[in-house]
Amino acid sequence: GTFGMPNLNKLNTILNIPVYKEDAKITVSSKVDSTDPSIKIPDGIHFENNVGDFKNDYRLMSHQVVTDVLKPVKFKGAKWGVEIQPTNAAIHRMKFQAQANNEETHFIAKTENNNLVFYFGDHSSHAGNFVFANDVSGSVTKSWKWPINAVIGVLGLSGDKTIRFSDDGAAQITVDSGLAVYTYTFPANT
Repeated sequence: GTFGMPNLNKLNTILNIPVYKEDAKITVSSKVDSTDPSIKIPDGIHFENNVGDFKNDYRLMSHQVVTDVLKPVKFKGAKWGVEIQPTNAAIHRMKFQAQANNEETHFIAKTENNNLVFYFGDHSSHAGNFVFANDVSGSVTKSWKWPINAVIGVLGLSGDKTIRFSDDGAAQITVDSGLAVYTYTFPANT
């Protein structure tokens, strides 16, 4: 089914609680679709430790809310200018830069001298930047803006990650958890 996964940081926190690492009961709850009673729609993930005395519920966003809140965008593909596997150190540096520029909601990714550089803020006010990855092949030259919290939320998930940027106005992060591969595509803001 189609559903949204809000607050990925919360899901990541729940997934990393030690009591859920072994013999946990993790189930997906569902409800009946209001437009077609023969269809069940996922509406949450229930976590319970092996003895049943530690529980958490993560609510999924319904298809209706997803389509009401987000305008459907058809992704027609992109020519990826840069594709890297981010290091944990780079992800931590991004979190530090986001904290230092907490008034900002977006960052810009560009290549300079074979480095992928992330820019926060406007140099007419407070600003910062850092090298996210060294020795990258390809390039990203347009000043597209990407959502800081959403990107950090996805990069905080467990698994092997690949991040791509395109001058076509798209960024994509793929997370391979070992059980499933999740792909998050972000349209750029100008």
